[in-house]
Amino acid sequence: MSTVPRGIVVGHAGAPARIDVCDVSVSFPLYHGNSRSLKKTVIAAASGRLRQDRSHRVVVQALRDVSFSLVSGDRLGLIGSNGAGKTTLLRTLAGIYEPVVGRVRMQGSINALLDPNLGMNPELTGRENIRLRGLYNGLGSAQLRRLEEDVQAFADLGDFLSLPLRIYSSGMVVRLGFALATAIRPQILLMDEWFLAGDSDFMEKARERLEDMVRGAEILVLSTHQADVVRDWCSRVLWMRDGRVIADGESGEILERYLGHPVPTKEVTGTTRPRNEPPLP
Repeated sequence: MSTVPRGIVVGHAGAPARIDVCDVSVSFPLYHGNSRSLKKTVIAAASGRLRQDRSHRVVVQALRDVSFSLVSGDRLGLIGSNGAGKTTLLRTLAGIYEPVVGRVRMQGSINALLDPNLGMNPELTGRENIRLRGLYNGLGSAQLRRLEEDVQAFADLGDFLSLPLRIYSSGMVVRLGFALATAIRPQILLMDEWFLAGDSDFMEKARERLEDMVRGAEILVLSTHQADVVRDWCSRVLWMRDGRVIADGESGEILERYLGHPVPTKEVTGTTRPRNEPPLP
């Protein structure tokens, strides 16, 4: 195993993908003095998520005693209201946040689609950012050329690829970030729902590429509010509330409990029917 920050263990790429999360808790300190921190304090106190750490700081518990395991072939959806802990869990799996208690073991190559600007330097050109990402992933010169060609063809930014990112529009940054993030195929794919948003023309072009990436990953962990995406892409669901997992099971069953009604099933003809209802003759 490689040496990484306490609480995160990363396995060697090439072995079968696996994720083990054991009794993980993540806390953030609250610093008073502005209205935003006061609002956080009130919300956290109401949900019972405030405590003191060993340094006697007031902290909010973003994740509390979360445990689960995933193996190759698993497709996990994270559902729950805003503030439930879904994005915090994704960022913990990605190694961005460190557990204060418990352990995360990640075995396999990882790609985290969490932020369109993730890993990009605004002072570098689009082309330089592509090369930087490729070098970070250990690509050779021939692979770097293929990566640049793939991203250039999909993002369709023309001469802007030779200009610094800081002059790009927000839409151009999203196009480059999406093309770059989906160009390198991992064993483990961590994805937040911003990747499912965008203007209709862009998403029509992007969805097929994204679905192909999802199919190619050994393990998918997806956070989204879109029940139809969870239904179509995930076989298992964690329902989160106040930093805890309150339900874990088959996607249709947990979605039905979460939504309070049966989940429509996708039809080949484009129509839908409630889950468990027999198809029309």
